[in-house]
Amino acid sequence: MASSLTSIHQAGNSILSPPSHLKPRTTTHHSLSFGPTTATPSLSSPHPLFKPLCAYAVPNKPSKSPRENSNPRRNPPTKSPLPRNQSNSNQIEKYPPDKNPNSTSAGVDLMSLCQEGKVKEAVEFMFQGVRADYYTFEVLLSSCASPNSVELGKMVHELLIRSPYAGNIELNNKLLEMYAKCGSMRDARKVFDRMRERNMGSWHLMLNGYANNGAGDEGLLLFRQMRKAGLIPTAETFVAVLLACASAEAVEEGFIHFESMKNEYSIDPGIEHYLRVINVLGNAGHVIEAMEFIETMPIEPTAEIWEAIMSFARIHGDIEIEDRAGELLVGLDSSRTVSNNLPTPPPKKQSAINMLEGKDEVSQYRSRDPYKGEMYEKLKGLNGQMREAGYVPDTRYVLHDDIDQEAKEQALMYHSERLAIAYGLISTPARTPLRIIKNLRICGDCHNAIKIMSKIVGRELIVRDNKRFHHFRDGKCSCGDYW
Repeated sequence: MASSLTSIHQAGNSILSPPSHLKPRTTTHHSLSFGPTTATPSLSSPHPLFKPLCAYAVPNKPSKSPRENSNPRRNPPTKSPLPRNQSNSNQIEKYPPDKNPNSTSAGVDLMSLCQEGKVKEAVEFMFQGVRADYYTFEVLLSSCASPNSVELGKMVHELLIRSPYAGNIELNNKLLEMYAKCGSMRDARKVFDRMRERNMGSWHLMLNGYANNGAGDEGLLLFRQMRKAGLIPTAETFVAVLLACASAEAVEEGFIHFESMKNEYSIDPGIEHYLRVINVLGNAGHVIEAMEFIETMPIEPTAEIWEAIMSFARIHGDIEIEDRAGELLVGLDSSRTVSNNLPTPPPKKQSAINMLEGKDEVSQYRSRDPYKGEMYEKLKGLNGQMREAGYVPDTRYVLHDDIDQEAKEQALMYHSERLAIAYGLISTPARTPLRIIKNLRICGDCHNAIKIMSKIVGRELIVRDNKRFHHFRDGKCSCGDYW
């Protein structure tokens, strides 16, 4: 049984707001520059998105006697703020942006917390007024770039909007990368559309994000928008475009873009471009054409190319080409030999596990648990609706041969990702997407079942297995039933 992790994306959840008593006062501001592509807005910008959050509170200073004022040695200036929990903390003082604001007098070091994996704790301190610098935001966004951290990533996004770095191109690119790796291209597109300035990296991140999330068609539309904007594609751009063509199975368009590299932009294709063309052909099932394309290549094929051909031939059932590609692969890299052709026994020591994140807690579910409880009742009812909608269990995906047909169908029904979906349906608001993370490939029966589930429950079900994202919506999957 394939192991899996689950994360619930509760759309619409409100993001924590900073304490109401932390309101900035008028003070002197300093700009900070990070290079030619950095855009750091003024802290005095009237736009509400640029309202600075990063401040700390200090208590009111008592009035001093003339004697105290006349002896500055006895009353040295305070070098660091007092902790927020002391009384009369109604004044705001800001660190200049050129200082390292990662620590306060209370001993909070955001960077150390991030390096220790305590990202949530660091975010909580930031909402309490502890400032973060550019590099801390960079580490925070990288730490949240996984499907089970999407809600925490949105909180970091909110903090970034309120910081002096809201307009920084590189940090906004980190946001795009984070949302793409979380499988939330809608949020990535919102960030992209609101960016006042973009560089080529911004476009490449969106193109790759659409392709990796099974939305190649939208990626190709974005590429057309890029060309209309007058931007000149680079070699890296065409790698992303061909990946989008492979995702969309747009064979003809893929060859048009491949030819335009040389004819329109005078870019000599590299091995990475030829590999992407093979992916375009292989994804569409044109394995023979992919072999013919390799023969016309002006450069020698690499081990990665023959490995890709082997994979596509195996998926589409062309044993002859698979064996031929295997022989050529061994000739180039003997370390990738026979193991690819030997049948691998199913893992027996692994039990499928799901970890469900929601409501500030993490729950764990195993497919071997006793079949009882509200979650299992929900799954039973859902299974009945699925059968009415035309679902027929495919028992070929059951690893046990010593049980009868009914037991095989029950084993399929209680696959761990289905348990996670059932629990998500009873524990989250209606219409919110569910995110499931698997460390192994999703089985064919679960893939068919979840397509039907998505239509019945009217939700988007996002599954990230060890190959790719699967966005199930309205009875269809973004992978086009190819993974």
